Amino acid sequence: MAWKFDADTPVFLQIERKICADILSGKYAADTQLPSVRQFAIEASVNPNTVQKALGELENTGLVYSKGTVGRFVTSDQCILERERRNVKKRVISDFLKSAASLGLSKQEIIDYLNEGDI
Repeated sequence: MAWKFDADTPVFLQIERKICADILSGKYAADTQLPSVRQFAIEASVNPNTVQKALGELENTGLVYSKGTVGRFVTSDQCILERERRNVKKRVISDFLKSAASLGLSKQEIIDYLNEGDI
């Protein structure tokens, strides 16, 4: 089944974020081989070049490394994994705060709501 993409964010970035989330959630364990570019492209119903760009970005962060023609693997470097977890947390929280602000919610209203424990 094809992945769903939103029109506001480049597709390669959405693919990068999904694979990153899958790595950080444990779907792809440390030092395990990722599916091939072609496999990801088929699964996501996108051009392989788009997947290639996403995986290249993940290599740039160190989250993924390449073993020549063998394929790409997930890093086992815990410092890199923790850094990426922090980056994802910051992005998610920042996106949430921007959405809340666009609805007119103040930081204090958000804090009060979170403290109510209704979520």
